[in-house]
Amino acid sequence: MSKLGTKNKPATVRVQTEERALELYALCDEKGWQVIIGIEPDKAENIDDIKKLQEGSKSSLILNATPSRNAPCPCGSGKQYKHCHGK
Repeated sequence: MSKLGTKNKPATVRVQTEERALELYALCDEKGWQVIIGIEPDKAENIDDIKKLQEGSKSSLILNATPSRNAPCPCGSGKQYKHCHGK
């Protein structure tokens, strides 16, 4: 299965204006995401794929960070990391 935002599975969005399309294209180009943008003035904007890509990049940074030993465990158990998943 291909990852969203890659050449094999580009993000697809629909916007109403060319200006908005250029704005989103610049964002995707900056992040290295592949995107297909449709300009349809008579339909509602749909940028769900870009929102998913933004959320995914934030969560991957958080998931890859190792908490300090005495911090609460990110699994939500309420225990300190050293007594839960830090073993």
